[in-house]
Amino acid sequence: MHRITSVLVAAACFAGLIAQPSAMASPGQYQIRNLGTLGGASSGGSSINNFGFVSGVSNLPDNQSEHATAWLGGATLDLGTLGGANSAILWPVKNNFGELVGVAETAQVDPLGENWSCSAFFPTVTGHVCQGFVWRWGHMQALPTLGGNNGFATGANDVGLIVGWAENTVHDPTCTPGSTQVLQFKPVVWGPDPNDVRALPLVGTDTSGAATAINDRGQIVGISGICDQAVGRFSAIHAVLWHGNTVTDLGSLGVPAWNTPMAINQRGVVVGFANAPGGGDPGNFNVHAFIWTQSTGMRDLGTLPGDTTSQALGINDEDIVVGESCGANGCRAVLWQNGNIVAMQSLAPGFPDQLVSANDIDDAGQITGQSFDAVANENYTFIATPNTH
Repeated sequence: MHRITSVLVAAACFAGLIAQPSAMASPGQYQIRNLGTLGGASSGGSSINNFGFVSGVSNLPDNQSEHATAWLGGATLDLGTLGGANSAILWPVKNNFGELVGVAETAQVDPLGENWSCSAFFPTVTGHVCQGFVWRWGHMQALPTLGGNNGFATGANDVGLIVGWAENTVHDPTCTPGSTQVLQFKPVVWGPDPNDVRALPLVGTDTSGAATAINDRGQIVGISGICDQAVGRFSAIHAVLWHGNTVTDLGSLGVPAWNTPMAINQRGVVVGFANAPGGGDPGNFNVHAFIWTQSTGMRDLGTLPGDTTSQALGINDEDIVVGESCGANGCRAVLWQNGNIVAMQSLAPGFPDQLVSANDIDDAGQITGQSFDAVANENYTFIATPNTH
């Protein structure tokens, strides 16, 4: 009963989330508003739950560091760190009880000199240990590793489970020399107590991997591969789904690299990105958005005309998919419905900023992501609300 009451209170708070816009579209299929930053020149929404609670990341005023951020009741809320300079929420978390998960730096310098996965997402590389965190109503708690130094949390469901990846103590020879990654890392589940952690199985002889999303049925998706650089590529030889202790290879688009699920809905439909043929070296980042279902397998969702890469980043229970399509002129926020790709800009006539990426969508069709204001030269978190909402 306590959790249900908390949700109802949260819903009342979240209702004011889209107030105080800095830019708003004219009437179209979506009303789009920009949300605030923590004083820096960039922010981005990574997750939106079914109460419209947006979370993600924002630069601080010096633009040299960023913090995990939530947008609540018209306010921009700094979630803090674990003692270091940076933190972030980077995946669609999806928890509807106000719990948020992500990655944050600690005050400790990494004793092995690893940059870890967080280095790809923070404004500066500090050399500090990064750990996964869970944030519950004002308090950020570090999540345990498998004995190693670093961890990373991505998703949380409504029954108390959190997923991500964490280092153990094995010095893995498949780590790429010079990449500064030393230790093996495994896909993990934390919970129901956040101090409980267990590793998930990998495919065949793979040594490392990561869990990236979970639904309320306990279905988990992620990657399986080798240590490599600990940032995609050959750490993502296989896109996989775990149910119980069984791991299923979801296939590929023909290339054994960058095969990365980003989200799974309650019906078990998976979306993400995977390397497509034609990119030269298999390790080159040449990804296309994909959708996977048990009946059809993995299917290429394509790009906008003229673009070369795309990523599917979020999906709701209506199977509406959001993401980005990128080419020589940058990236554009897109959505896929019934297999058709549409630029979100065309659905919001009059919105003055460029919609760069759509990162998540809730079951009411509200979307969050990142827009670019060319006049101010700043990036903002946006929330897009269907006019039928």
